[in-house]
Amino acid sequence: MMLKLRIITPSEALFEGEVENVTLPGTVGSFMVLDSHAPIISSLESGKIVVKTANDTCEYALNSGFVEVKDNSITVCIE
Repeated sequence: MMLKLRIITPSEALFEGEVENVTLPGTVGSFMVLDSHAPIISSLESGKIVVKTANDTCEYALNSGFVEVKDNSITVCIE
């Protein structure tokens, strides 16, 4: 099963689609979200988000933000 990912800023959506996994810069350390990940809300620190889709890997830089993971759906709000 694929994860549904949304990366949004106050002004636009940067990414919306299905992914295999996402690596995020949490404030207490980097972590990866995989299929069937436990629900979590976490703050994010400066760093990069690494998104792996079925065909590609891409990165997004951020200064800070938050992530919510629930029911194979990931919403990342960044500045």
